[in-house]
Amino acid sequence: MIDLGSALSDWSPEQIADGKRWLAAWQRAGPDLERIRRREIRELDSFKVISQLCGPADYIRAPHAPKGSSGLVEQQWWFKKLVRHD
Repeated sequence: MIDLGSALSDWSPEQIADGKRWLAAWQRAGPDLERIRRREIRELDSFKVISQLCGPADYIRAPHAPKGSSGLVEQQWWFKKLVRHD
């Protein structure tokens, strides 16, 4: 097996200390950055984001508008129909 050594073997003590400070700073910032990310996701305007991703279209009228039903009502109808046949 080849011993590649440490990836930091050519770093000076000052570089290692800088790296540790950099790592500590990101570890402290991590929870705040995650809170900011979650808040930004919650505050997104879905229609605006879809429009930016897919280009200009009228997302209020068909065919681009969301459907009024998820299909759950139709699925339940099929289940009920299957039960009657048994």
